[in-house]
Amino acid sequence: MKVLMVAAENGIIPGAKVGGIADVIRDIPVTLAKNNVKVDVIIPDHGLYHQKMTSELISTIQVSFRGELTDVSLYRIMGLEQSPLINQYVVYHESFIRNGSAVYSHDHDNRPFAIDANKFSLFCLAVCELLLAKKLAFADVIHLHDWHAAIINVLIAYDRKYHLLQSIRRVFTVHNIALQGIRPLKHDDSSLEAWFPNLAYQGEMICDRQYLHCFNPMRAGINLADKIHLVSPTYSVEVLQASRPKHGFYGGEGLEQDLNAMQENNKLVGILNGCDYQHAELGLALAKDAHLNKVDKFNAFLLSAQQCLQQWVAQTTWLKSNHYLANERIKQWLTMDSELGLIMTSVGRLTEQKVRLLLEPFQQLASQSPSSVLVRQQALAVILTKLNNHNGRFIMIGSGEQELEQAMTILMQQHHNFLFLSGYNNELSGQLYQFGELFLMPSSFEPCGISQMLAMRAGQPCLVHQVGGLKDTVHHLESGFCFSGGTIDEQVEQLITCFNETLSMYNNAPQNYRQIAEIAQQRRFSWQSSIELYINKLYS
Repeated sequence: MKVLMVAAENGIIPGAKVGGIADVIRDIPVTLAKNNVKVDVIIPDHGLYHQKMTSELISTIQVSFRGELTDVSLYRIMGLEQSPLINQYVVYHESFIRNGSAVYSHDHDNRPFAIDANKFSLFCLAVCELLLAKKLAFADVIHLHDWHAAIINVLIAYDRKYHLLQSIRRVFTVHNIALQGIRPLKHDDSSLEAWFPNLAYQGEMICDRQYLHCFNPMRAGINLADKIHLVSPTYSVEVLQASRPKHGFYGGEGLEQDLNAMQENNKLVGILNGCDYQHAELGLALAKDAHLNKVDKFNAFLLSAQQCLQQWVAQTTWLKSNHYLANERIKQWLTMDSELGLIMTSVGRLTEQKVRLLLEPFQQLASQSPSSVLVRQQALAVILTKLNNHNGRFIMIGSGEQELEQAMTILMQQHHNFLFLSGYNNELSGQLYQFGELFLMPSSFEPCGISQMLAMRAGQPCLVHQVGGLKDTVHHLESGFCFSGGTIDEQVEQLITCFNETLSMYNNAPQNYRQIAEIAQQRRFSWQSSIELYINKLYS
C-alpha cells in the first residue's frame, strides 16, 4: 500500500512545526513504514526548507492559478533517515515566503485566513498537478489533514482535469474543527472563484452553512472524502452535537449536520493519536540526575529559561514587558531560600481554547469570618493564591493571542509564584515536562492533545478537563486528576475544587500522589495501535 500524506506542518523538518499536528505528521509515517506501507509526506515550503536542508529537485511544473500560468517546484528533502519507505517532500512557490518563514499568517482588515487560503489553495493545486503528471508516485490513499489540504478534495471532485485521481481513496482528518479556513466563494482576491475561475462546483456541498456566500474548506473536506477521521473517540462523539459556547460546550462548530450524515453512512471514525515512546526526546540529565535534589534541578531549569529569554529578547527590536517581568521573576526565584512546594506546569499555545477557564471569574468569600464579603477573581488567581500558601510555583511556557499573553503577564506581575515564559523552545519545554509535578491542561475542548501524553510519559500527572482526547487518556484518581461541568461556572468551580483536592493529596498523602504519577508514566498510547486502526478502518 502507498499513502500520500498532505498537511500544513511536519515536525521532522526544522521550522515546519507550530502545533501538535506536526508531531502527528512526523510520527505516523514511521509506524506505517513498520507495517510495510510506503508513505510520501508533502507540505508547502514555508521557510525555504529546500535551501536550508539537503534536497533534490524532482520537478518544476506549470499550473494554472488565478487564470495565469505559474511555476511550482517539488523538492525531496534528504538526510532525515526515518525509513527507506518514507519520502519527505516540499512544494515551493515564491508567494509562499512573502510573509517570512511563518507556517501561518496573521490577517488584518477583517479578512481571516485570506493570506493562508491563497497559499494552501495553490499548494493543493500543485499536489493534484504533480500526481497527474506522475512527478509524485500514484498512491492508493491520499490522507488530507485539516482545512489546509481540503481543496484537493474540491479539485478532484469538480475539475474534470483531475477526475483520473478519483480512483484514489481519500481520507480526511479533522484535527481541530474550530479552524475551518472560511473564505468567500467569489468577489474577493482570496476566494474560490478567484483561484479557480473555471471550476464548476456544487455550492451546496462546500459552502459555509451560516454564510452561504462563503466557501468552507473544512466542510468540503468532510463532504467530499471517502472516510472522515477524528483524532480521538470522545471527540468523534462531541462533534456530532451543536456547540454551546455560552454553556462551555464545543462540538461540531456548525458542521455537526454534515458529520452526522457521515456517521450514518459509516464514514466517520474516531482514532486516538499516539505518542512516540521509542525515540522520546528526553535527553535531560538535569531532570533524571539522581544526585541533584529538587532545588538544584529547579535552579538549573531557571538558568536554562534565562538563556532562552535572552535569545527571544535578541529577536525583537524592543523589550517586551512579559520578557522583562519573566527575567525579574527568575532572578527573584534564584535568590529565594524558601522551601519548594508543588511545581505546576503548562506548555502550549495561548488560545481561548486552552486558557479560557483559567481567566474566567470565580466568586468566593474573602475570608472565613461571618462578616466576610464575596469577591470575584480569575480562576488562575485563586489557584495561584492557594498554591502560594503551600510554597508552590506555576511555570507556563507558550505564546499566542496578544490579549491572552497580556492577561498572563498581568497575573505574573500580581503573583510572585507565577512565571510566564512567552515563547517556545523544544528543549526547555521537554525539561519542564520532566521536571514538573502537576501538568495543568483545562482546555475548553481538546480534539486529542499531545501535551498531556508527553507529561505522562515523563511521569508528571495531569489535571485536565474531561473533554475529547483528555477524557480518553487521563482517568481521575488513577492516572491523573479530572474535572467537568455542564456550564462555564460549573467548570470553573470544579477546576478549582479539583486543584484543591490534588494539592491536598500532594501535601498530605504523598504516597498516593506518587502512585498516580507512576501509573501515568506506565500508560502507553502507541502509534502501532492507532495505525492498525488506520489501515483497517480508514485505508482499506
